[in-house]
Amino acid sequence: MNDPASTITSLRHRLEQANRAYYTRAAPIMSDRAYDDLLVQLAKLEAEHPELDDPLSPTHRVGEQPIHGFTQRTHAVPMLSIDNTYNPGEVQAWVERVSRSLGGGGGLFQSPTLCCDAKIDGVAISLTYTKGRFAHAITRGDGITGDDVTHAIKTIRSIPLKLEAVPETLEIRGEVFIPDAEFKRINREREARGDEPFMNPRNACAGTIKHLDPKVAARRKLAFLAHGRGEISEPDFADSHTGFIEKLESLGVPVNPVLATCTDAACVTDAIEDFGKTRSNLGHQTDGMVVRVDRFELQDQLGTTTKSPRWIIAYKYPAERKTTTLLAVEYQVGKTGKITPRATMEPVHLAGTMVQHSTLHNFGIVRQKDIRIGDTIEVEKAGDIIPYVVGVVIEKRPKGAKPIEPPASCPACNGPVEIEPPEADPNLGGDPLLETSRRCLNPECPAQIREKLIWFAARGQMDIDGLGEQTIDQILAEPEIPLEHFADIFRLGAYREQLLALERMGEKKLENLLAGIERAKGRGMARLLAGLGIRHVGTATARALARIFPDIDALLEADLWQLMPKAVNRLSKPRRLALMGFEHEVEPEYETGLGDDTAPAVYAYLHSDAADRTFATLREVGVSMKSLEYTEVGQAVESPFSGKSIVLTGTLETYERTELKEILERLGAKVTGSVSSRTDLVIAGAKAGSKLTKAEALGVEVWDEAKLLEALGQG
Repeated sequence: MNDPASTITSLRHRLEQANRAYYTRAAPIMSDRAYDDLLVQLAKLEAEHPELDDPLSPTHRVGEQPIHGFTQRTHAVPMLSIDNTYNPGEVQAWVERVSRSLGGGGGLFQSPTLCCDAKIDGVAISLTYTKGRFAHAITRGDGITGDDVTHAIKTIRSIPLKLEAVPETLEIRGEVFIPDAEFKRINREREARGDEPFMNPRNACAGTIKHLDPKVAARRKLAFLAHGRGEISEPDFADSHTGFIEKLESLGVPVNPVLATCTDAACVTDAIEDFGKTRSNLGHQTDGMVVRVDRFELQDQLGTTTKSPRWIIAYKYPAERKTTTLLAVEYQVGKTGKITPRATMEPVHLAGTMVQHSTLHNFGIVRQKDIRIGDTIEVEKAGDIIPYVVGVVIEKRPKGAKPIEPPASCPACNGPVEIEPPEADPNLGGDPLLETSRRCLNPECPAQIREKLIWFAARGQMDIDGLGEQTIDQILAEPEIPLEHFADIFRLGAYREQLLALERMGEKKLENLLAGIERAKGRGMARLLAGLGIRHVGTATARALARIFPDIDALLEADLWQLMPKAVNRLSKPRRLALMGFEHEVEPEYETGLGDDTAPAVYAYLHSDAADRTFATLREVGVSMKSLEYTEVGQAVESPFSGKSIVLTGTLETYERTELKEILERLGAKVTGSVSSRTDLVIAGAKAGSKLTKAEALGVEVWDEAKLLEALGQG
């Protein structure tokens, strides 16, 4: 039997071979299931033998904790941008200029060999390998320094973590991107969650790389293709671009292939035209063709300007744009309440598909572009994927063109809407051209109800055990069980027979579900407000309101100024008088977290017919409206935790972390997420990690679970 070290080495080698075969050669050597089984086997062995762990193991591609922020690194060789043009004539002029500079046509050199490859529409990244091991990945940044994004780039399985027989320092430059199929999948999932779809793959990729959590990058399945070099400790590793690309390909690095080699402008023009006809078939976004001098010694001779190399140029293809007629505009209400205008157009064939619909994004853009129903509009595909209305052909506007009027109330439920930013609200004397979004404030809007129900029942809110996303979907699909409002959750007990007929719903599971629903009635005002999904009222604001108001009735009786004390004190006297009608002195303890921008929207919802119905029906089914956190202003909470800054780490047997956080805050503590010199106490459960280590290094007091329980008993 092999020893653990040999087995681990073998497994790592097999997994990296599988990655190379799948992503680089497009010739898989094992199934996804077999790959996953090997990965699990490797992870198990590494856990049993931590002394054999390696940060470049395939198990570490996704597994690191989110980083706390970006560090910057300086590029050993400046990462300059490329001059580009939309004019084929300028490419021809560049070819002739380069040939003259190198003495072509009778000088020392013949016309240079030029390489043509696809200009990938992604994010430029520099990968550095030290002694064959992947060391770090840096964005272009300003060309001199960039952000270290190793945590995200390491999740890309096509990038080898180790290279054999390479220079001590090898810097590979390339493009990270999201393949078209993945981009469509990501947007489908975002729309299903009620999130805004990404506009194009490049922006989505840039945001993914800059996300602090590497698991986000792993889920979005980024890809990478190498197209250039940076610092190389052995100058003779390759003497030309084509040679460098061939070397990388032989090492298993995914490369952007050279599509053509040319020695004159006519050949380059032909290559640009040929690629323009086929580039939509690549499966990822490209926006042009890059033309460069092949040999490195000639690149060095041509040199650079202050911002761009002289030996390379990019031709960019213009986006295909067509005109059509805007027939109608409908208002779509997303699951987050955002109201989006959607255009219906005369069908037009654009970038390979027939297009009939396009988002108009928001009403500020509609006004800025003066788009009207009946107009002839110009349409193109953003990133060649998503239809986008560029503008209006004003000279073709018909006499009966109809302005697009934003809805004053929600088109799905007639509930109140909020205009963002507030300066765009015409009812407040604002400029409507500034509007970036318009949202329905009714948490029981039918267009939002599924996501709201899932949020309402979740652990951080009403914490109804057994009422997760799958169960809610099953109930919503059952016409005999009404589930249209929050209060309907508390009426589910009347439908035992129908609930038992649901898949995987036995007697015991049903009893647990109904018991969880009954317990949720007493969660209190803070949990209830947080669970309703009211715009601007998250967990922290809900608790702040619950500390100030003893129950929902007191909150509903409050004046607007009482929801925004910090904002009132911050405003100038004329603004206070204009907004409130009079001034108020506010106790310093009286803080809600709402300000002059957000409090009016919350106040508008609390006093809407929709809110009246929501609170009335919840009262009818027995949901408590009282605050469990209420403390009279100026009254100090006396407990061993009063005034202390506390950090929780590890796993506790007695409490869920969210539950314990609430208890400690009721007892006067401030619970934070990170340890610092200002931390008073760290409560450490099982498997406490870096927070415990840092607390010990700083000399912060640490309690175990036994001491916590003792203190809670005293408190």
